[in-house]
Amino acid sequence: MILRSALAVLLVAASVADARDVLLHGKGKLVLWRDGVIAWEMPWGGIHDLHRGDDGKIYVQKDMREVCAIDPAEKKVVWSYDSTKSNGNDGKRLEVHAFQPLKDGNLMIAESGVGRIIEVDKDGKLLKEIPLKRDHPDAHRDTRLARKLENGHYLVCQEGDGAVREYDADGKVVWDFPVPMFGKEAKGGHGPEAFGNSTFSALRLKNGNTLLTTGNGHSVLEVTPAKEIVWKIEQKDLPGITLAWVTTLQVLPNGNYVIGNCHAGPGQPILIEIEPTTKKVVWQLDGFEQFGNDVSNTVVVKP
Repeated sequence: MILRSALAVLLVAASVADARDVLLHGKGKLVLWRDGVIAWEMPWGGIHDLHRGDDGKIYVQKDMREVCAIDPAEKKVVWSYDSTKSNGNDGKRLEVHAFQPLKDGNLMIAESGVGRIIEVDKDGKLLKEIPLKRDHPDAHRDTRLARKLENGHYLVCQEGDGAVREYDADGKVVWDFPVPMFGKEAKGGHGPEAFGNSTFSALRLKNGNTLLTTGNGHSVLEVTPAKEIVWKIEQKDLPGITLAWVTTLQVLPNGNYVIGNCHAGPGQPILIEIEPTTKKVVWQLDGFEQFGNDVSNTVVVKP
């Protein structure tokens, strides 16, 4: 009877895990992972940001310079905006690591190298421009993910500076958080052996705190407006799991956190869902064999 009960629990857990739909990128393709199998895929180069719009289209970068909208049914690009050829950027070195389809139909783009956030309409017309503060300007590292907040501000992960900054609608820095090194020395690399403060993703929680990933700092932090760390998960805190380059963050409707775990190697999950109060792992996606070791971006599209 005990054996049957344990088996039933395992089957339920597997069923819950398989029920999730996950949009991700790995091994040179965009993939929709559904019920434990690949339901959709399309060849695509490396990315650092990924969205499924309210219109059902998949929004993604191409060559770290162009934002594209893909019709998944036809598997083709139906709209694009090339930052290197638009709105004064001709001949400038820049990379696009973050963007966001906005509720008004416009698009926010973070342009690393030229050091600005812009908003454009679907015709590519420049509607807004916000300059970024950069202590260590670098076209590859000025930004990772950036998001426009409900209050109209912009929350920007600035990898090269090891800091998360919040800009108001006029471009003034109204809050920042230097990601701490916790007394450790920087170590090169991308895997679990590395260490740094290359922050990748940040979200503003309903309680006003900021949830952020530290990239090669192998951790997730919740920080108050006063910059106090009130909650964290570090590299070895989750049983049987080693965090490496911690990338994307998502808060599900049930309040759970979904954490991207890139460059962690074989035997480690690329995606982890935890219940934040208990820090219990309730689901994980172990996709190393199918998707490789550099799955930087994921979106759970059906919790």
